[in-house]
Amino acid sequence: MRIGLIAMSGVRAVDPELMRAGLTLPGFVERIRVIASLPSLGLLTLAGMTPPVHEIAYHEARDLAEAANIPVDFDLVAISSFSAQIRQAYALADRLRASGVRVVLGGPHVSVLPDEAGAHADAVVIGEGELSWPDVLADAQRGALQPRYGERGKAFDLTTAPMPRFDLLDPARYNRIPIQTSRGCPHRCEFCASTPLMTAGYRQKTPRQVLAEIDAVRERWPHPFIEFADDNSFVDRAWWKALLVELIPRQVRWFTECDLSVAEDPALLDLLYRSGCAQVLIGLESPVATGLGGIELRGDWKLKRFDRYRAAIARIQAHGVSVNGCFILGLDGHGPDIFAAVEQFVATSGLAEVQITVQTPFPGTVLHERLAKAGRLLDPGNWDLCTLFDVAFTPTHMSVDELRTGFRALIARLYSDANVASRRATFRAARRSGRERTLPT
Repeated sequence: MRIGLIAMSGVRAVDPELMRAGLTLPGFVERIRVIASLPSLGLLTLAGMTPPVHEIAYHEARDLAEAANIPVDFDLVAISSFSAQIRQAYALADRLRASGVRVVLGGPHVSVLPDEAGAHADAVVIGEGELSWPDVLADAQRGALQPRYGERGKAFDLTTAPMPRFDLLDPARYNRIPIQTSRGCPHRCEFCASTPLMTAGYRQKTPRQVLAEIDAVRERWPHPFIEFADDNSFVDRAWWKALLVELIPRQVRWFTECDLSVAEDPALLDLLYRSGCAQVLIGLESPVATGLGGIELRGDWKLKRFDRYRAAIARIQAHGVSVNGCFILGLDGHGPDIFAAVEQFVATSGLAEVQITVQTPFPGTVLHERLAKAGRLLDPGNWDLCTLFDVAFTPTHMSVDELRTGFRALIARLYSDANVASRRATFRAARRSGRERTLPT
């Protein structure tokens, strides 16, 4: 069979004023481009477990939208999408099917709403795709696709994961390559639309697998930048220390997401720097304690560590690794003063980078269920609003307009040329000072 894999890539917002303002701010545009430039690791992994008898092509949906004609010379097309792009995914699927191409839809949104997705596909995959892909291929080859495959809650053994097909990517186009070492997170945040929507538990690949993937990337990219696509790295510190020792001689630069506990291990921090870690992204969520209560369903982990935020940021950055602090605006403990509080925290904490989003009730999350029951969803079922930048709910301590306009204004201030340059200069100075103190004499 000739198989097409299509990723619904890119970052968007519905709010036209935000798009106009944001697209003029280099700092904001830079982060958007980074996110949008990542290829779909999920589809590349499915390609890696596809028998070589099949011919595979990988496409970004935005490229197909710009093309004069949608390619229809496929026997089977698999499309993976998040909620914000799901309407475009459905439209593309409808066009392909009208041309006689069989379409399989998957991803977190499809796993939560398979009936909705099923109206636009010959088959839908629920849960982790690796568990169902062999059956999908076998059934498609004999012309007997089933309407549904898989189930939520069933976990794929990552130690059996195939090598992703990095060779399907154009090296000149992609400057950041995703590699996954684990799935799952010990924290259960009510807004999380990642692994909890697919399955529970925490799993890891072996260090040997991860190193093999990194080496495969290094064969195609002379100086790769790796983005570890984990829900929460460093949960197993001993595992990571063993991996990082092996990363040092490979001389790659890399980025990952983790929680604040990374600051508690000086030996791990030193290995991060020596192994090429450029930045860690940490969900701080709120610069005020009132915003943190209840966002986690297992004991307010962040709230209990709130008084350590600044010290942890300083400690990580003193080891030469920048921190991208993430804040969610519109949490139930936030009022109109939250925008000034974020700005003040960023300015005084020494954060090298900052990412702000609006609280987003993705379908299938505990947050979505809670807001739906309370009648606080503005336009139920309008998945276009699930962008992380648009307001889709009624806040508790401010109006919808106050949240929307306050978010726009905060983006303009945080991502101004002057503020971006100041944050980076402050980090460089802290890094120089910190490394001088921590290096042996």
